[in-house]
Parts: sequence; structure tokens; C-alpha cells
Amino acid sequence: MKTYSGSCHCGAVRFSFRGPEITCAMQCDCSICIRKTAYLTRFKVVQDDMEITAAGDVLKTYRFGTMAAQHHFCGICGIHTFVEPRLSPGTYRINLGCIGGSDTLHLPVEIFDGKSL
Repeated sequence: MKTYSGSCHCGAVRFSFRGPEITCAMQCDCSICIRKTAYLTRFKVVQDDMEITAAGDVLKTYRFGTMAAQHHFCGICGIHTFVEPRLSPGTYRINLGCIGGSDTLHLPVEIFDGKSL
């Protein structure tokens, strides 16, 4: 397991998590993720392996449809930082573009069929 750290664009939302080496990315094709075009971790991070630091109430959450998935983003810069998936409440998939030093555009990408859920 490796420790990663990241943040939104303005730095008001910061996080760190433990997970395996990031060798590929996942992109969900549900109606919100396809619009964000965020590349996410293929693995899920459990709450005990995730630490989130956000100033005041800057961390915002968007829900739609079944209201089960929680799409978290910064209320200042608007960057989507991570999501708590509908099928795995209490876990996170992290926006790889928010992780310092990651080169997400050169990772192989797996498409997740979220639009069929």
C-alpha cells in the first residue's frame, strides 16, 4: 500500500489516502461523470484509509437519481475531488487529476458502465 495526497485546484479541500500503486484509471459513463470526464481510481478507498481536510463547509456534495452516490467537490473552485459510489457506500473513488505528481492522461483507462445502473 502507498500513501497519496491531493487537493482541489484552490487547495481548500485536501485529502490523503492509502491504496495500491496506480497503474490505470477508470472513467464512468454515467450522466454526471461523462460530463466531468474525471479519471478515477479503479480501486475503492475505505473510510479508514482516507483523511479529508476542508476549510469550514467548503466541501460540497451533489446527489441525483437514486441519491445514493455522493459526488464531492470544492465549493470554491468547483473541482470534483472524489465520489462515494452508489454500489459501495462508505468507500471512495478518487479523481486522479487531484493527486499530486500523477500523470493521469497517460494511464490506460477502463470504462465503467455507470449509465446502465
